[in-house]
Amino acid sequence: MSQASRRSVGLSSQLVLGALLVLVGLLLLVDTTGVYDAGELFRYVPSLFVLLGVYALVRSGFRNVFGPGVVIVVAAVWQAVALDFLEGADVVQFWPVLIVLFGLSLVLAQVRRRPEGVSDAHVSSFAVFGGSETRSASTAFTGADLTALFGGTELDLRDAEIAQKPAHVSAIALFGGVDVIVPREWNVQMDVLPILGGASDDRPRREEEHEGVDLVVSGFAAFGGVSVSD
Repeated sequence: MSQASRRSVGLSSQLVLGALLVLVGLLLLVDTTGVYDAGELFRYVPSLFVLLGVYALVRSGFRNVFGPGVVIVVAAVWQAVALDFLEGADVVQFWPVLIVLFGLSLVLAQVRRRPEGVSDAHVSSFAVFGGSETRSASTAFTGADLTALFGGTELDLRDAEIAQKPAHVSAIALFGGVDVIVPREWNVQMDVLPILGGASDDRPRREEEHEGVDLVVSGFAAFGGVSVSD
């Protein structure tokens, strides 16, 4: 199976999220217009978002822990409350679990095996309440872990080359922005899970105009954005 064929098999996290929102919107429509009483069905809507989180987690190859993990935890608690297994007031005390997930994602990003002998083959950048700019000119670039928390981080790959395709960039943008600058001829596959955030490839050429995938950008954006430019 060619790379282009493999690419068409999987569904991006954005596409799955969009489909879920369409489904929820249709349920709201038939309920508000009196066509069907969807009140009982709404009790199980959180389970759909649990499945979305699991899908995003598996699709990213467990590179992305924080974003999908937050979706899974919040949706699972929401579902338990909706089914009267838990009281809403009782779950508030467990909000630090979200901080644990965030820390876990950072730890996993650092302990993930790096290529030996090439200093900038894998890049890590973390920006908090500020900005950072990172550049890689590696001839064997494999990937990056980028995190922006109330700030912004930029990764410039215009002088980098990829020996084994695709390379993987994991991006987390919380109240901030992550920008990945790549050569225009690279085919970039966007698979960022946006929750009240955005993810886009701002270049004139798009993924469907290429054969094969050079770079996969996965991650999570909440009240922020992840973008690819040239």
